Amino acid sequence: MSFVDKVALVTGASSGIGAATAILFAKEGACVVLVARNEVKLKNVLEQCEKYSKKHFLIIADISNDEDVINVVKKTIDSFGKLDVLVNNAGICRFTSILDENLMAVYDETLNTNLRAHVHITNLAAPHLIKTKGSIVNISSTAGSSISMSSRTLPYFISKAALDQFSRGVALELAQYGVRVNTISPGPVKTDIFENANAPVTVDSFKHMTALDRVAEPEEIAELILYLSSDKAKSITGSNYVSDNGYLLKH
Repeated sequence: MSFVDKVALVTGASSGIGAATAILFAKEGACVVLVARNEVKLKNVLEQCEKYSKKHFLIIADISNDEDVINVVKKTIDSFGKLDVLVNNAGICRFTSILDENLMAVYDETLNTNLRAHVHITNLAAPHLIKTKGSIVNISSTAGSSISMSSRTLPYFISKAALDQFSRGVALELAQYGVRVNTISPGPVKTDIFENANAPVTVDSFKHMTALDRVAEPEEIAELILYLSSDKAKSITGSNYVSDNGYLLKH
């Protein structure tokens, strides 16, 4: 799956799935734009990408901020002159309940990052992807099609269900221009999303909830992202690939 001379923009690239994806794109020859808020972690990922070449760069940005999103796309095009792959991976999980006083604040924070930001960056990137007949991969979750365990993470579940529908709509609209749009819905993956949310659970606690009794490594999802972004998947658009170790079989 060679991506030599291709330009890939990966949000949430400082850890987990985003970091693994950026490194794998670099290994396959792509020019990678790494976007995240955590500068220390992002620089570490950049160093790993630079083991393969020095043509990558990072952008410290909060994609829930409109000006940051505009800057990300502008810097990418100013630096490389094109965009071939957009990976909308950044996401957060926060805990609340329909009965909590802070519900709307948590809802707004979650939706702004997990949905609105992806809509915005896709809107800005689409004209450039049309020129290259590029590809978009949106990272959703099994939470988008399951209600299990949603009582304290309702905004997260809503954001992923909405992202799934957004992806299908954009896939249909951009198909006429040769741009493919697909979604991946991971189950439990070894990332720091719960750590960042100060969650009362760890990702390992989900192991027994899967049919295969395991939690995925970020690299497993990264491999799927690269496949869907490559010419090997040229007939695939509007699809939602589930990689969940059989989580949905039990939920």
